[in-house]
Amino acid sequence: MADGEEPYSPEYGSLLARKNLTRTFSDRDHFEAVLNYVVDTNRFTIAVVFPIIGAGLLLASAEQLLPSVLAFNPYLVLVGVFVMRLPLVSGILPLIGRRAGAALAVLFGYTYAIEYIGATTGFPYGEFSYSVSLGPMLLGTIPLALPLFFVPLVVNSYLLCLLVLGPRANSPALRIPAVAATVVAVDLVLDPGAVALGFWSFGDGGFYGVPPMNYAGWVLSAIVATLLIDAAFDRTALLSRVRNCPYMLDDLVSFILLWGAINAFYHAWAPFALAVGFGVALLSTDHFDFDVRPI
Repeated sequence: MADGEEPYSPEYGSLLARKNLTRTFSDRDHFEAVLNYVVDTNRFTIAVVFPIIGAGLLLASAEQLLPSVLAFNPYLVLVGVFVMRLPLVSGILPLIGRRAGAALAVLFGYTYAIEYIGATTGFPYGEFSYSVSLGPMLLGTIPLALPLFFVPLVVNSYLLCLLVLGPRANSPALRIPAVAATVVAVDLVLDPGAVALGFWSFGDGGFYGVPPMNYAGWVLSAIVATLLIDAAFDRTALLSRVRNCPYMLDDLVSFILLWGAINAFYHAWAPFALAVGFGVALLSTDHFDFDVRPI
C-alpha cells in the first residue's frame, strides 16, 4: 500500500469491494476486500442464523425427524461449517505470508497425522470411531476436511487468550498454558455434544461419554498447535488485527450458539455452562455484540 493511502480496515475493505465488484479475483488485495465485504455485511446471517439452523438440522437428524437424504448430510455439514469459518478466514488472511503459510501447512499435517494415529492406535485420544460421515475420508479412516474442524478452534482460542490476557500474553509461560486450557475447554463443549448426536463414540465413557484420556490428548495437540501459531504470526500484528477487525471472532459466536444449543437439548449442563462462559469472555472483549445490518 502506498504512503498516504488509507490503511486497510473492514470499512475501507467494504468501500473498495463496492467500487470493484466487476474485477476478477486474480488480485489478492481485491479478493480480500470482497471477502471482507461479504462477511462484514452478512455478520448476523453467518454468526447467528447459520449455527441456529445448523443446530436444528443436527438435532432433527439425531432424532430421526428428517428424510435420509437430509439427515446428517455430510455436504450440508461441510458447507455450514465452511460458512461459519469465513469471518476467521477473512480476518486472518491479510496476515498470511510465506512464514505463516508454511507453519499452517505443518499444523494441517500434524492434524491429519495425530488423528490418524489416534483412530488406528487409540493414542493419544483413547479408542474412538466415527459414526456419522463427515465427507470424504483420507485413507478410509479420517475426514479429509479435518483441519476445517480443528484448526479454527485452536486459532479462535489463541486469539481469545491474546485479548483476555493483554500484555501478559507476551510471556510464553502464561500464554501457552492459557491457550492449551482454552482449547481443552472448547473440547469440553464440543465432544459431549458430538457424542450425544452420534457423530463419534469412544470405547470408554467418562465426562458425558468422553474419557479423560481424550482431554489429555487435546492438551498435547493444543500445545503443538500453539507453538506453530506462535511461529506463524507476528503476535503484535495478530493482536492488532483481532482488535480492529470486529468480526474476526464471530466463528466463536457460532460455536457458542451451535454447541450450546445442542448441549442444552441433551441436558449436558456442564458443557452448556462452559459455552456460556465463552460468551461472557467474548462480551468482556467487546467481540460478541455487533451491528445487525440488512442484507
